[in-house]
Amino acid sequence: MTMNQADKDKQTFDENSAGSACTGNCSSPIRPYTSSDMPAEKASVLDFKGFWRYFRRMPDLKIIVPGWILLTATFFLERLGLSETAVLVLQFMILPVAGWMVFRNGAISLFKEHNLNMNVLMSVAFIGAVAIGEAHEALIMVILFTLSEALEGYTNDHTRAILTEFADLAPHQALLKTADGDQLVPIEDLKVGDLILVRAGERFPMDGVVVKGSSEANQAPITGESKLVPKTVSDEVLSGTVNGQGVLEVRVSRMAEDNTIQRIIAMVNEAQENKARQEKFIDRFAAVYTPIVIGVSILVALIPTLVFKQSFWNTPESYGWFHRALSVLLVGCPCALIISTPITMVSGLTRAARAGVIFKGGIFLESLSSSKVMAFDKTGTLTLGKPSVTRVQAIDCTGEERCEPCDNLVAVASSLEAHSTHPLGTAVKQEALARGVLNRYPAAEGLQVLEGRGQQGMLNGKLATVGSLPLFLAEHQTPEEIITASRTAESQGQTTMLICDGERVIGYLAVQDEPRPGTKEVLAELKAKGIRTVMLTGDNPGVAERVAEAVGIDQVYASLLPDEKLAKLTELKQEYGQVVMVGDGINDSPALAQADIGVAMGGAGNAQVLETADVVLMNDDLSQLPFAVRLSAYVNHLIRQNVVVSLSVKALVAAAAMAGLTPLWMAVFADIGISLIVTLNGFRALRFEAKTA
Repeated sequence: MTMNQADKDKQTFDENSAGSACTGNCSSPIRPYTSSDMPAEKASVLDFKGFWRYFRRMPDLKIIVPGWILLTATFFLERLGLSETAVLVLQFMILPVAGWMVFRNGAISLFKEHNLNMNVLMSVAFIGAVAIGEAHEALIMVILFTLSEALEGYTNDHTRAILTEFADLAPHQALLKTADGDQLVPIEDLKVGDLILVRAGERFPMDGVVVKGSSEANQAPITGESKLVPKTVSDEVLSGTVNGQGVLEVRVSRMAEDNTIQRIIAMVNEAQENKARQEKFIDRFAAVYTPIVIGVSILVALIPTLVFKQSFWNTPESYGWFHRALSVLLVGCPCALIISTPITMVSGLTRAARAGVIFKGGIFLESLSSSKVMAFDKTGTLTLGKPSVTRVQAIDCTGEERCEPCDNLVAVASSLEAHSTHPLGTAVKQEALARGVLNRYPAAEGLQVLEGRGQQGMLNGKLATVGSLPLFLAEHQTPEEIITASRTAESQGQTTMLICDGERVIGYLAVQDEPRPGTKEVLAELKAKGIRTVMLTGDNPGVAERVAEAVGIDQVYASLLPDEKLAKLTELKQEYGQVVMVGDGINDSPALAQADIGVAMGGAGNAQVLETADVVLMNDDLSQLPFAVRLSAYVNHLIRQNVVVSLSVKALVAAAAMAGLTPLWMAVFADIGISLIVTLNGFRALRFEAKTA
């Protein structure tokens, strides 16, 4: 929604409300968004009208267009009796005006920045063309180059518009619920805790939590998820997503500058500045390539004339070697490569963001598809991350379906897991809630995490512990029956948690998590692309092997402590080179940081996940991973195409120039044509299809 539209909406609202409070049944002052409002569609189109509007706004036109007219007028002065020398002097005087933009930028580059760029090359070519009596070619070159610069500026502006298009996904205003009624206010005025009203068909203006009502949300603009997501009380909603048919009251959970939309914009902008290796190579290549082109041009002008005594100046029969050298100078400009590579990268980053995949830099987009091994965490990544307690076995169990010793076992475990965010801890607390013993004991004090093996804390003045079988075998006198039962459960693919109340081992819990639907197909697609899949987990080998077999993991490393997981990543790097680590971004932060590329799942609305990894899958869905790999390969393919096309065409045109077959303006036209082709080719990344093989 534009600000003008917002002002109109506010006026309509004021007229409709007439000072009374608006209810959910009143006519909506905010126009519901439709598919035609999606900026992605508008930003994806380059057209002549847009270019012409950009061209007319160029500030230097007021200077250079009169210069073009005056330079054209000099072509007729000899017919009016003016001498050739006088005409040449006038043309040299007018040339800085006609090429003002080029000469100014060239002078800044050469004398202030000590850099040889395209403006310097063109300035030399303009002067050289007039010097050899080809002022008409100089004029054509000036016009063509001005159009080329305008085209570059237009495409760069277009790229920036695409990059920040997400800002338009969220409305600029929201209906704030106050004691005096509902008020339409700018989202910047909202504070955490404010209540806003979101009607059917409207976009959520802020991140928040539903406090009243039920509906469904289309989260595709943020997460790429095609299915509608049910939303009811206590569910989180994301700015920029679309409300369904219900009316929702939402409590704002983040300030406008910190909401999901703004974090995505910030990260993609940061990614644009974090150049890929190919882009850095092109920059270094151009820095060396340009002086070489100048040197070759000088040799082309001098060697045939000094060594072979051929004509330096143009003759009626053919172009002289000075003219040919200028053509080589012009066609050798590397601007096509310099322009196309960043445009291709930004187009790829933006296409990924539209699909709910955020790359923190072009370097990660470039290198993801070249990875030969991907390591996966198990819980919450390959599995649903929502385990449930499948068995409760206390030492003193009476054999009844619900006995007091088993309830007490769960109560002690929930006290130790009271502050845990790990899925296993959540499963224990859910079981305690179901048994009605969640608050039997207060949360354990002085809680200490035992390096991936469990945790312990003070409960009723005693040091209680919950943890894995290896921990209890090493540090507790564990009854043989509990050891046997735990090993049996683990052999069946369950995770066991043993509990000590501070005096003795009182029993164990068995917990089981199910593989994510579709994970097997995702891993099969990755393996079809030559990527080896590895599981790194702290869980027991029985559980790990069961999940690995279900989803098709190639290699399993289980019972890993956090430092062992990092050491295993180092080993994988040494064996395979670049390693990608995929996790949920919450409990896997060290491993994600250790890997060459860290991929975190479930970034939508989760600030920690957004900041943890190099690549973020906004939707909590592994199916986005093959898309990201395919997009990475496609972007690299486009860049290689642009390099090959640019250098091949330039080589052909340079050969034609050496043979004396090209006027100067044709060399400029060829360079502009190549730049346009590779730029448009780079924009193809925006139209990459998710199902493209």
